[in-house]
Amino acid sequence: MNKRKNWKTMKIPARCKSEKIPTPKIPALSLPKNPKLKDLVDLYTQTGSYQAGRLATACKIYQTMLEKNATVGLTLAGAMTPTGMGGLIAQMIEAGMIDWIIATGANVFHDLHYALNLNLHKGHFLVDDAALRKRGIDRIYDIFLTEEIMLRTDVYFLEAIWPHRGKFLTTAALHNIVGKALLEDGMDPKLSMVAMAAKYDVPIYTSSPGDSEVGLNLAFARMGGFNLHLDPIQDVIETAAIVNAAAKNGVVIVGGGSPKNFYLQTQPLLQTQLGAKSSGHDYDIQITVDAPHWGGLSGATPDEAVSWGKINPDEIMESSVVLYSDATIVVPIIFGHVLGACAKRKQKHLFKNLPEMMRKLKKDTHLLPVLPKS
Repeated sequence: MNKRKNWKTMKIPARCKSEKIPTPKIPALSLPKNPKLKDLVDLYTQTGSYQAGRLATACKIYQTMLEKNATVGLTLAGAMTPTGMGGLIAQMIEAGMIDWIIATGANVFHDLHYALNLNLHKGHFLVDDAALRKRGIDRIYDIFLTEEIMLRTDVYFLEAIWPHRGKFLTTAALHNIVGKALLEDGMDPKLSMVAMAAKYDVPIYTSSPGDSEVGLNLAFARMGGFNLHLDPIQDVIETAAIVNAAAKNGVVIVGGGSPKNFYLQTQPLLQTQLGAKSSGHDYDIQITVDAPHWGGLSGATPDEAVSWGKINPDEIMESSVVLYSDATIVVPIIFGHVLGACAKRKQKHLFKNLPEMMRKLKKDTHLLPVLPKS
C-alpha cells in the first residue's frame, strides 16, 4: 500500500504549473523473452531518444522509401567493404532494396577480395606497424590483409578490363565490366556488391576514381601502354538522369565524403544548369560521426542541403534524419529491419535502362543560357 500520497494529491502553486506536453510519453523500456531485431527497433521507437531514436527514424524512413517505390541510392565512404559489408549490400541488391550506388574506389576494390575468396582477417589497432610492413601485412584500423591479396586483386582487375583497352567508359560501366567478369568466372555474387550489382544492373559510380587502388591500377596500366579512359563528367550526367527519371528519390548516405555530394549535387544540376523540373530529394538518411560546425560536407545536415536545393523542404521533417553513429553498428540494423519488414521489390535494372533515362533527361533539359557563343 502506498503510504506516501502528498506528491500526488498536493495542489501545485501557480508559479510551478506547467502546460501539458502533447508528444508521446517515454515508457520504461523492456524487451520480450527471446527478443528479435524487430523488438529492438520497436524499443528504439518507444524511447525516441538520442541516437536510438534517430536509428528508429532511419528504419522508418527506409521502410517508407521502399513502400513508396522510391529509387533508392546508397553512398559509401570510409572503409566499409573491408568489414564484410559488401555481402550485406549484395543482399539488399538481391532484394531490390538498393537501386544504385556511389562508392569510393577503395570500397569497390576491397569488395573484390571477398568475391575472389581472398581472406581479410581480424587484427588489432595496438600493433607495431613497422613490423607489419616487414611481414607484408597492411592494416585498416583493426583489419589485416596481405600485400599478396592486394596484388592478386590488382591482377584480376587488370585481366577483367584488358579486353576494353582504348575505350571511353563511365565508372559505372567499368565496375559493370568487372562484376560481369566475376559472374563469368563463377564467383558467388552473394559475397560481393560488385558482382551482385552486375547481376541486377545496379550501376556503381565512383566520384573520385583516381583516389584508390583502382586509380593506381589504371595509372600502372597506362604507363605500360594500356589506355582505358574514364569519363567522370558523363558520370555526373548519368547520375542526374537517374534522379530525373525517378518519381521519388531516396538515399542512404554512409560516412559522407565525396560520394555524398556526388549524389546530392544531382539536384542543383537539374534545377539550375539543366533547367529540369525538380524540387529536391524526397528521402535522406545520413549516417555520420562528423559534426556540422566544422564546415565539412560529411557533417552537413539536411537543413543545410535545403538551401542548395538538394533536399525537398516539404519532406524534410518526416523524411530526413542524421544518425550520428558508427556505420558498422547501425547499417546492419537498418538493413536487417527492412529485410524483415518489407517485401522484396522487383529490381529496376537502372544500368541497362541508362540510354532511356538519358533520352528523357535531354528532353527535359532547358539549358541555362549563359554558355559562350562559338
